[in-house]
Amino acid sequence: MDSFPAPATALVEQMRSNAAQHPAQAMAFQGAPGANSHRAALEYAPGALPLPCFSFEDAIDAVKSGQADSAIIPIENSQHGRVADIHFLLPESGLSIVGEYFLPIHHALMALPHPDGSLGPFEAAYSHPQALGQSRHYLRARGIVPLSHADTAGAAAYVAERGDPAIAAIAPALAADLYGLQIAQDRVEDADDNTTRFVVLAREALDPATLEGQPAMTTFVFEVKNIPAALYKAMGGFATNGVNMTKLESYQKGASFAATMFYADIVGAPGDPAVDRAMEELAFHCKELRVLGSYPLARERG
Repeated sequence: MDSFPAPATALVEQMRSNAAQHPAQAMAFQGAPGANSHRAALEYAPGALPLPCFSFEDAIDAVKSGQADSAIIPIENSQHGRVADIHFLLPESGLSIVGEYFLPIHHALMALPHPDGSLGPFEAAYSHPQALGQSRHYLRARGIVPLSHADTAGAAAYVAERGDPAIAAIAPALAADLYGLQIAQDRVEDADDNTTRFVVLAREALDPATLEGQPAMTTFVFEVKNIPAALYKAMGGFATNGVNMTKLESYQKGASFAATMFYADIVGAPGDPAVDRAMEELAFHCKELRVLGSYPLARERG
């Protein structure tokens, strides 16, 4: 599926051509060139060939099919919470998490100038729902209507395509250069420490033994048995073994609302005796337990 605005199409095709020639160096990302995921790919793996994909599913499929060696996917933002439903996408994908990356997020308000060279006022601004949420106070204070788009850079390309100076985009500053827009105001995010966490996905999981001696993270999903206090008992092993659980989210499995899955991150990896004991105790209380990957810790927790 492709629905990139026309101003982005040539860039997308060029980047796809480069990636197709060297798929072992390709890193898939969701969004048009200039998106924050594009920035994350360039910063996480400077030697990689970024491969733009329209959706998260397309980026995952690119890795599964061998078009790309890996994908970099945003999963949570410090200001606006969950980004991608990774707990739905990843368990079904067959891919593993092999890395994480934290990207400081800065948004710019950009648009085409009026014939006299001035910018604004703006009736509306297009962007990804996450970026709109991260800039909602800025937009509200100025009476700018937020309008959703598939990604930030794609919104910039769309604004360039429409040619209406009353319509702006919220996107990384790089997108203004790529699509011929001018920046009306930089850093319109509502929090100075706005940060997004990305995970890197690959076909093969890292061997936890290769992480020995360095800080690591492990991500997994599980479903506890349907008995009283099952979750409480399942979590007890992490407390008694001193394993730090940094994330625990629940989500419904199917439409019956009778089965709840949990998505969790812990500091440590299998092979660490404390982690092994905690995971063994967790498994005892679970109907299902699936490790999604162990990988180097990019930022200290706690």
